[in-house]
Amino acid sequence: MLKYNPNLKILARNLRNNMTNEERKLWYQFLRSCSVRFLRQKVIGDYIVDFYSLKAAIVIELDGGQHYEDIAMKKDELRDEYLKNLGLKVLRYTNIDVNKNFEEVCNDILKNL
Repeated sequence: MLKYNPNLKILARNLRNNMTNEERKLWYQFLRSCSVRFLRQKVIGDYIVDFYSLKAAIVIELDGGQHYEDIAMKKDELRDEYLKNLGLKVLRYTNIDVNKNFEEVCNDILKNL
């Protein structure tokens, strides 16, 4: 069982209720009916990941433009390292990929399951 910061549960619930357009698209058009169960906005340690599958040991992150600023990139590296040390594979896709290359994103996720 993964440890988590209980102080983040309310924030995670709010994020689930207010998904970005790209998160909503990936969830409702693909992950929700995927053969492997995914959870949305899952708290893992001191992080909230966009999507998580226990069975596949996969985290999916959707990155908007703010993720390409220097500080955010360093935080993402630390986060990915933490998750990988837990034995999780981190898949990252840009919001642009979800909007313009949705089928390729879905195929890549399937390939990694």
